[in-house]
Amino acid sequence: MESRLKQLLNEIEENRSLMVKLALESSFADEKVVKISWKLDHLLNTYDELVQKIS
Repeated sequence: MESRLKQLLNEIEENRSLMVKLALESSFADEKVVKISWKLDHLLNTYDELVQKIS
């Protein structure tokens, strides 16, 4: 379980960084940025659900 949480945290950070980088190159309304935002939201929800299960 802990390794899955660490993996999720890494994915969250990678996607967050990529989203910001792309947004600065274009805009936060760019289709690529929005898709990454959706993925980031899913990852954050998954992380939250796992944390709640182990708490």
